[in-house]
Order: sequence, then C-alpha cells, then structure tokens
Amino acid sequence: MDGVAWRGYLRDVPPRPTPSVLELADVRAHTLPNGLRVRVLPDRSVPTVSYYTFFQVGSRNERLGTTGISHLFEHMMFNGAAKYGPKEFDRVLESRGGHSNAYTSNDVTAYYEDFAADALPTVVDLESDRMRSLRLTSDSLEQEREVVKEERRLRTENSIFGLMEEQLEALVFLAHPYRWPVIGWMEDIQRITRDDCEAFFRTYYAPNNAAVYVVGDVESDETIALVERLYGDVAAGPRPAPVPQGEPPQRGERRATVRYPAQAPALLAGWRGPAARSPDSAALDVLQVCLAVGESSRLRRRMVQELELAVSVSISWGWRIDPGVFLAFAELSPGVTVPKAEAVLWEEVARAAEKGVTAAEVKRAQALLRSSVLHELATHHGVAHALGQAEALLGDWREAGRALEHYAAVSPRDVRRVAAEYLDPTRRCVVVLEPEVIR
Repeated sequence: MDGVAWRGYLRDVPPRPTPSVLELADVRAHTLPNGLRVRVLPDRSVPTVSYYTFFQVGSRNERLGTTGISHLFEHMMFNGAAKYGPKEFDRVLESRGGHSNAYTSNDVTAYYEDFAADALPTVVDLESDRMRSLRLTSDSLEQEREVVKEERRLRTENSIFGLMEEQLEALVFLAHPYRWPVIGWMEDIQRITRDDCEAFFRTYYAPNNAAVYVVGDVESDETIALVERLYGDVAAGPRPAPVPQGEPPQRGERRATVRYPAQAPALLAGWRGPAARSPDSAALDVLQVCLAVGESSRLRRRMVQELELAVSVSISWGWRIDPGVFLAFAELSPGVTVPKAEAVLWEEVARAAEKGVTAAEVKRAQALLRSSVLHELATHHGVAHALGQAEALLGDWREAGRALEHYAAVSPRDVRRVAAEYLDPTRRCVVVLEPEVIR
C-alpha cells in the first residue's frame, strides 16, 4: 500500500492544488455490546462509500511454528461463509458495482470495499456474514496455502529486496515477533492446520478485536443501526495474548550477506526506531524526505546524480505499534564496490546527525508530507483508511486529522536530534547483496 508515511512509504508525487479535507470532527463513534467499534463519517460530495474493517492482528501476534497465519487468513476470508458461499463475496459485491481488497501488515489486517452508496446494506451483510460464520475447510486451506507459497516465492525468494529485507529484520530484532516476515517462513506456511485457523479466527476475528470505518454518502444513525442489526449477534472472543516484548539492547553493528543472481551489488541498512506513538516518529518522517525523497534529496543527489554510485536509493520509515525500523536501500551501479558506496552513505547519515539539515530542507519535506496527507484525505477510501491506521497504531482515530500539525511542528533541531539518536553507527544493521554468478 502506498500513501502517507505511517504506512511505510511516502509517495514521491508532485504537488497539486489543495483538495478539500473532510471535517473529521463529524465522525460518529459507537461501540456495540460485543465490543465492535464503529466509526461513521458522512460526506455527500459524491454518492460513494468506503467501508474498512480493521482487525488488530498482524505478524506481531504470531508465534514460531505458525508464522504467516495472519496473511494466510487474509486469503481464507474470501472463501465463503454461512449465507454467502464460496466465491460469492466478490460476485455479489461486483454485481452492485463495488470492489474489494485486503492487506496484512506487522500490526493489522484490513479489508475494504468501495461502492455506490445504495449498496451499503449488501456490504454490511457480506462483512457480518464472514465475521460470524467464516467457512474454514481443509480444501480451502490447501488451496490458499499454495497461493501464499507461490506469493512468497515471487515476492521474497525471487526478489532482491525481499530477500534482503527478510534478512535485515532478523538482524534488527532478536526477540520481538517483528523478526519474522509478514508472509511467514515457508516451513510454517506448510504446517499450519485447520485447527490453527479455527483458533485464530475465534480469537483475532472476533468483534471485540475489530473496528469498522464507514466514510461517504451515508447517514450516521441509520448506518450504526444497520451495523448493530447485522453484527449484534456475533459473539465476542477471548482476549488475545499479549505480544512478547523485552527486545535486548544492541551493542554493536550487525551484518549479513545475501548471495543471489544480480547485475550489481545492493546495500540495505536498518536502525531500530521508536514506536508510532512516539513524538519522534514525525521528525523521522521529515528526515526520511530530506535524505531520499525527490531528486533534490541528499542521498539521491550525492549517490545517484553526482558520484553515480547507485542507480536508485530510497529510505523507508514505517510506523508500527512497537519500535519499527528506519531503512536505507541502495541498488549500486555496475562496477561500484560495496565499501565505496557504504562510505558515502555513512558520511551522509553522519552529516545529518552532526550538522543537521537546513530550514529550507525541512520546509520542502513538510510540503511533500503535507501533500501526501492531503492526497490521502481527499477521498472516502483514503479517509477511512487513515482513520483505521490512526486508531490501530496510535490508539485514537482523531490522530488522522492531527498529522499536518505534527509535521508543521518539526524543526531542524528535531531532525538533527533524531538522526543522532536513532542512526547511531553502533546500532545499525547491514545486509549486503553479493551477486551470484550462474554457471
């Protein structure tokens, strides 16, 4: 998913005229007796609706032996339930002019539908049906297991960045569940059983572990009454187990090498950052932009344009419930050695930490971040997603409307401070891609 920085990647998009932003103060919040949270925001500018369901479960809630079950279960959710059978969900939704999709992250699993406003009763019926009585069969599990295994081969095992990122996360985290990939280890995907899925569904897909966000051409009271009527009999589940913490301090640089067929080496570095709720998260977003978003950013200008050490360079700072990772990735130019590229990368990181960034760089970064937030909040879909992400990661959907003021408050001094605090050379992890020659 792309969009605002808290989802892990800031879109490098040109600015456009400021769109109208929905008034988030108009959100109507309600909680059903079974624990399901409902947030409704009417906006009748166009007769469409976006409907998001966020389940507070991701790879951080898994355990060794069943890693990847959150992502596998995302696939299972489209295999039918008591009222709407196999393959019926998308068929019924599309017959009403809508479409759906979903994603799984370290922290959440989210499902959404975009549709014309008159299809709302159908969508609520579809979603409540699968929360109440999802169809979990051995055949559907085997079918989706093979799909996920192929997805892992494509996106991780046959992807330079995928292989390197998987290795890096295992270096950054020694104890926390973030150390394994969202898609899971292949052996664990293979061993997940139907009983595992049943227990997972009862615990993590219960209404008390979910929140629904409805944004668009709707009436708040009628929508909440509809949700109460169709979800009200869904039983609450047991309280999910707490996520293990206790990540030990890092006492020196950690390194790994990945060998894979490639035209040139690549370099991926990562530093453990703060949790999303930390006020430092916004300052790291600004640092991310200063370093590697846009042609005038420091790393692109130095490593790609001036010295031609890399064909591409990027920074990714993704907000997470627990402390996340600040990533720097460089695909090196043919003939360039890793030590030469590393020296320049470390030099630029150290320069930001020791000398800071200029007021002009911060102003540019704030403008790009502002543009990204406004792009998100310019659509029903974007607003619904922003509300869900804010509540899941920050504990309050209202934080979706506070992003602009958080970014505006970041100063050059803040950027220098977070660069020095988090991008310490003794706390970095480094993965190097060593091209493998195929004979």
